Formats: sequence, structure tokens, C-alpha cells
Amino acid sequence: MSTKELLFDTIQSPVGPLTIVSDGTSIVTLEFGSHEGRMEKMLESRFGAITMRKQSDPLGGASALEAYLAGELNALDPLPVDPGGTPFQQKVWRALRAIPVGHAISYAELATMVEQPTAYRAVGNANSRNPIAIAIPCHRVIGSSAALTGYAGGLDRKRWLLEHEGFNRSAFAASERERRHHGTEPIAFF
Repeated sequence: MSTKELLFDTIQSPVGPLTIVSDGTSIVTLEFGSHEGRMEKMLESRFGAITMRKQSDPLGGASALEAYLAGELNALDPLPVDPGGTPFQQKVWRALRAIPVGHAISYAELATMVEQPTAYRAVGNANSRNPIAIAIPCHRVIGSSAALTGYAGGLDRKRWLLEHEGFNRSAFAASERERRHHGTEPIAFF
């Protein structure tokens, strides 16, 4: 059995160290530094035996991440990503990439976007298994009351990322109350 070589770089950020991993073609993981064990288990589960080789800025991912952190909020959009996963997870992760910077949606809206309107838990589970944090912006999914619920990287990081992107939780909560009052459907982004 052959060993898969993966390339990685780690940068420092306001939310702690961030490690970006590439298979040479796509970004396969972007993980918070405090989750190295989780990252390695995910990668081994996906690729089998792996070796990790330090490489400066694989596929320009570290540069794009630094640009994002410096305020170029769409800098991660053109990165080629390959998160693996099941067909359902891939559908959820594609939907996450369609959420514009500065916006957030509820788990119910995400379930509607992937045409599974009653599958909140399955959508939440797929969201939590996202291996490419920030670039596949699972932090943009919040509770319908604007509560910051569930984030593998921790709620403080989720809060920082949303604030960095200019998301207004109060306005979201007010629009959700208005939508529920009038019985209108959530807005889909694709």
C-alpha cells in the first residue's frame, strides 16, 4: 500500500494557528492548530497512510488565507478545494461556499438550499464534518434566533470570523422574526 504525500503550511492568525493541507491539486484541509489530532485522523480516514511534508504556501492557500485575514474577504473563493466526503456532504459543502461574505443562514435554510428541508440534523452533521474551515464557510451557519450554535473550531472563533466578515447578528435576528411572522420562505443563494 502506497503512502499519500500531503503538503502543509501553518500560519498564525487572530484565531490561532491555521494549518492548510494540499494534495498537490486541491486544498484538502484547513484546520485550526488546536485540532491537529482531528485533522490527521480525518486525512488518514480519507487517504489511508499519509506523510505530511512542510511546504511554503501550497497552492497559494496560505497567501489566500493571509489576504482573507487582512481584510480581502473573498480571497479564499478561488482556491481549489476537495473536501472528499459523501455525496450529501459534498452538496452541503457546495451550498456553504454559496453563502456570501457578511451573510449567515440558519440550519433550516441550509437544509432547504440542499433540497432536504426536514434534514436539519443531517445538515448540521455535515456542517460539523467540514474539513476545510473558513474556505468552506461553515461558520456562516447559525441558529434561526441568531444564536451562535455548534462550531468545531469553537464559538469564540466562529464569533470572530463572523465579525471579521461584517455579519450583523441583530439584523439577522430581526429579519428571521419578520420572516417567521409573515411565513415567507428563506432566501436561497443558488
